[in-house]
Amino acid sequence: MDVTQASGECETVLETVGDAVICDRSFLEEILVGVVARGHVLLEDVPGTGKTLTARSVADALGLTFSRIQFTPDLLPADVTGTHVFNERERQFEFNEGPIFANIVLADEINRAPPKTQAALLEAMEEGQVTVDGETRQLPDPFFVIATQNPVEQEGTFPLPEAQVDRFLVKTSMGYPDEEGEVELLRRRAGRETGSPSVERVLEPERVAQLRQVPESVRVDEDLLEYVANIARETRTDGRVDVGVSPRGTQRLFEAARAYATVVGREYVTPDDIKRVAEPVLAHRLVLTPDATVNDVQKSQVIDAVLESVPVPTLESN
Repeated sequence: MDVTQASGECETVLETVGDAVICDRSFLEEILVGVVARGHVLLEDVPGTGKTLTARSVADALGLTFSRIQFTPDLLPADVTGTHVFNERERQFEFNEGPIFANIVLADEINRAPPKTQAALLEAMEEGQVTVDGETRQLPDPFFVIATQNPVEQEGTFPLPEAQVDRFLVKTSMGYPDEEGEVELLRRRAGRETGSPSVERVLEPERVAQLRQVPESVRVDEDLLEYVANIARETRTDGRVDVGVSPRGTQRLFEAARAYATVVGREYVTPDDIKRVAEPVLAHRLVLTPDATVNDVQKSQVIDAVLESVPVPTLESN
């Protein structure tokens, strides 16, 4: 699969999911960048905005298996990964797979579970495997987590550890629909009897695996490598930031820029591609100083300032 073919497949997925989910196209693009870049996506939204429908629709369009895990304060790690159960007939223990064993996993309201259970996702997200009772088991390939969290000011939430937040390629928000979108929701609700709109399969799992290989062929010039590195390094010198973007975050910005170029059908990365994905890829990795937090400084504001201050390389003729 080349870049042109990959972009065509991405456009079909975006149109198909967009017909079922009422949201901005940019929101769906950011989720698709996560899929193509072999990363994971964190959504922060209040309940009821359509996150579950979005995740299920993406899975249906990609032809992938889907599982939803509702995180609650009493959820145990074994409830996520699975456990061994004794088979009376065979007189031996058998492993019952947990809901983590799916291509696309919706980890719903992840910050309502205690840190120990949140940590059960870490190995799965980073290594594509889980370890239960000392035995390592591979997860399906592709494996992609869409986690949702409620705003931290809501009751009953546990803040996600920085180490876990850093493992999400993209953090984005669906937000409320505009007036036209909300009226369309009511129109759909009034005109159907089923619970939610259906999305037809437009790709096969093998095609998705090929799609995720395409960004490796997207060219990134040397001056853009320096641009990516300088953006990350600039976040570490901002006076409002206590902990800046990690080297992992620098690599994720590079990967997301190549994935976005693939989605739009370009065989090379431009500075605008890097700017487009900088906020959803980098903002959630920042830890602000106490003074900045008290003064209600937004992480997105820091990223905007960084992009303003770092010189943009001149794009040569490609």
